[in-house]
Amino acid sequence: MKSLLLGAAAAAAFASPAAAQTVAITNAKLVIGDGAGPVDGGTVVIRDGKVVAAGAGVAVPAGVRVVDAGGRWVSPGIFAGFTRMGIVEVDAVEGTNDTAASGSPFNAALDVAPAVNPKSSPIAINRVEGVTRAVVAPDNSRGSIFAGQGAVIDLGADMDAVSRPRAFQFMEYGEAGARAAGGSRPAAYAMLRNALLLVRDYVRSPAAFESNSKDAMLTRADAVALVPVVQGKMPLLVHVERASDILVVLQLKKDVPSLHLVLVGATEGWTVAREIAAAGVAVIASPVADLPESFEALAATQSNIGRMKAAGVLVGMGTINQDEARQARWEKQYAGNLVAIASVPGASGLSWGEAFATISSRPAEALGMGDAFGSLRPGRHGDVVVWDGDPLEIGSTAQAVYIDGVEQPLVSRQTRLRDRYWEPKEGALPKAYQR
Repeated sequence: MKSLLLGAAAAAAFASPAAAQTVAITNAKLVIGDGAGPVDGGTVVIRDGKVVAAGAGVAVPAGVRVVDAGGRWVSPGIFAGFTRMGIVEVDAVEGTNDTAASGSPFNAALDVAPAVNPKSSPIAINRVEGVTRAVVAPDNSRGSIFAGQGAVIDLGADMDAVSRPRAFQFMEYGEAGARAAGGSRPAAYAMLRNALLLVRDYVRSPAAFESNSKDAMLTRADAVALVPVVQGKMPLLVHVERASDILVVLQLKKDVPSLHLVLVGATEGWTVAREIAAAGVAVIASPVADLPESFEALAATQSNIGRMKAAGVLVGMGTINQDEARQARWEKQYAGNLVAIASVPGASGLSWGEAFATISSRPAEALGMGDAFGSLRPGRHGDVVVWDGDPLEIGSTAQAVYIDGVEQPLVSRQTRLRDRYWEPKEGALPKAYQR
């Protein structure tokens, strides 16, 4: 059994990732990611890309490559609960922005998976920061509350980024949904109810739907895309902020019990947390929505996530409308803030273990994928990060990142620029022109 000390070799860049490894990371301050706190002297064993064991006292199989973490923190990779990573590079440059399709006749049928660019610069930037998986959602266009089908991607340094295509349907309600539907919440609700009725009609008689589709306000492709949503086989992520709007969305669960609803944003969720919990609906919340930035967020507070959790709501973290195309890496700091505010009189935060779970297992569980991603429980994908300190402290950095058991390069455009200009030297050409 060969023992390898974690060091420069573990953080080296690779032109392309190797095959999934069988590796044991030992002597770790180990975080499982299920809400429990870290344990000292932990070991995680990955075989063929999957976690087979993790915890204190785990035996290392003979002949396995061993990485000694040297007492460092070891955790699941960050599972970013809401992003638009990989489908937009520069927001204002149309050719690089595939988030929305204002001129398309389709809405719910749109699928972001073909647009994901594994070479998009934010992917490497966030991988270096310990983000290993991300929920990637489309943005809606004027004319429909439905934005389309999102995906779950991995941030590995290869060209096969999409882990789960068509993983969920995303729609807007509240202010954004009202604008998209024609100018009011009643218009948005009417569009939603109409779509659900049309999908029901399509399921009953596809041929009849085809003959009447010209006047249906829903194309056949859109109806087909919404069938698994109505059947509860595909989560419906609904961006909603205001408490009264949340209650309207929860009513859908009563009307269509099979719906797998997930609320996104939910700034005023804490005011109706008992109703959310009673409905069995999960939330992917915005962690720093603490100011009344709009009329649908007047009850904003940093205690939102803590209070929903205390009421029994399953809450994960996402970054909708917070530079979500690029900055999933901020989630670590946001989770740390949830720990800090727990010490503020009158505020509601989270324990360290629960705060980390909001950026690892909880978003995966919200989407019905907790059996595959987000923690170091046996059978989950081998997404593991070795840190040089507490991962929820702003100064901590990733020392090694594994995705599906493959050690990843910790290199991005930013690290290359840093290394290039760390010690500027004069040359024959201006530095901008030197390679």
